[in-house]
Amino acid sequence: MNGRPKITPAYGRYALALLTLINVVNYLERNAIFALFEPIKRDLGLTDAHLGWLASAYVLIFSLTALPVGILSDLRSRTAVTAAGVAIWSVFTSLGGLVRGFTQLLVTRAAVGLGGAAANAASTALVADYFTGKSRAAAMSIFTAGLALGGVTGILLAGQLEAMYGWRVAFMALGLPGFALAALVARLRDPVRGAGLPPIMDQLRSLHGTTLGIIRSCLPLLVGLGLGGLLGFVLDRFYGADSAVDTAAVSICAAAGLVVNIRKWVRLDAAETATGAPSSMQSAFEDLTDAFRIVLHTPTLVYVFIGGAMISFGMNGIIGWSPAFMTRELDLTVATASALLGTWGLIAGIAGTLAGGVLADWLQQRYAWARVFVSSAGFLVGAPLAIWLLTIRDMHLFVPVFCAAFFFLTWYNGPLTSVLFDVVPQSIGTTVAGAYLLFIHLAGDAIAFPLVGTLSDHFGIGQAMLILPVVTLLGAVVVLGAIRTVGRDMGRAAVSTKEWKAML
Repeated sequence: MNGRPKITPAYGRYALALLTLINVVNYLERNAIFALFEPIKRDLGLTDAHLGWLASAYVLIFSLTALPVGILSDLRSRTAVTAAGVAIWSVFTSLGGLVRGFTQLLVTRAAVGLGGAAANAASTALVADYFTGKSRAAAMSIFTAGLALGGVTGILLAGQLEAMYGWRVAFMALGLPGFALAALVARLRDPVRGAGLPPIMDQLRSLHGTTLGIIRSCLPLLVGLGLGGLLGFVLDRFYGADSAVDTAAVSICAAAGLVVNIRKWVRLDAAETATGAPSSMQSAFEDLTDAFRIVLHTPTLVYVFIGGAMISFGMNGIIGWSPAFMTRELDLTVATASALLGTWGLIAGIAGTLAGGVLADWLQQRYAWARVFVSSAGFLVGAPLAIWLLTIRDMHLFVPVFCAAFFFLTWYNGPLTSVLFDVVPQSIGTTVAGAYLLFIHLAGDAIAFPLVGTLSDHFGIGQAMLILPVVTLLGAVVVLGAIRTVGRDMGRAAVSTKEWKAML
């Protein structure tokens, strides 16, 4: 059967509920390690710099694979990509409980990042296509409430499981729910593509050719990253975790791989143009280059990408290091700190995310820039509260300030994500979302985690974390610049994809 399937409102709500639950579990399994930092550090003999790299491993792989899997989703089956991602992160979360050292745990966290990238890019685009027009920001806010809900729930559950059974059992238990979710999302109907999707195994087989093509096209970069990781590990063992030599080695190898990869892409493009006989890789390569061309020629996306990276630096850094901050600076146990963050963070985070989405949709009926403004406004209030919060040592004051700060800091979740889909045609939304995820995490929290860890080893966690809300506040100011451009970019996106690309 060709054409778009008929999606009833009830089925749309079911799909939103399922995809939101997947997003909850995604961030639950991502953030669980933050509650386990202290016992992992003690049992494996690590430094704060090591802990920062454990957090960054997820983010780095998530960032580097978000764009390729976004392309994969646009070219093939978004439901299959989502299901595969959920299965991958579930397996490697559980395997984290069996590790015997830093390197093994680093590998499992990186693999969880791969699964998270696959599921996030595809499921975000599915939600955007189930709910269009004035209801999009509200639906996206419900979906992205999974970020706050899963993030704080992961810290809460991991902390309680660690107190009862130890951090290894916590990892193994938290990986289990994903297997059932993978089976359910594999049967979900796509709102844009044909109603009669083939069975999940057929969908996965259809990904094979494109996946291999993307891997081959990015092989020099992947080799550079692999060699850099291996060399970094050897140098870390030789010079110690506090040395910058291992980080420099990883950066040099990755940069060399990227240079070789760009040269390969240019030569491949020239050869295909000359022969007129493109390989099976051409469409993926074109989408890869188009994603960056689209961003550079869409002013709103430039503001959102740069500001989003700064916001990601601050927000994810705050969430990641908060349990360690509370156990050290407020003298709380891991279980008590995770319970406080999980309970009050859950209430304030969900309330803030939903409030931001509803407010943005209400204002969007009158102002094209409403979603941009609401995203920034939350940070302009919440970031100064977060700076104040990091100076408080009285628990009676800490809790209400924490709730207020987290409420405003989560306003952006739905509106800012919606802006990405507002200013590009529907058919390339997943690719642009993948490019966004790649950029903000690679230029944001991938840097924040090890940077704060290193600063903490030298100055203490309390002083090290002050950099996070400051950068977040600057990111909100950058995003505000899109107020001048978003209306025009939304108007351009209303035409067909072909006409829109011709305008760039």
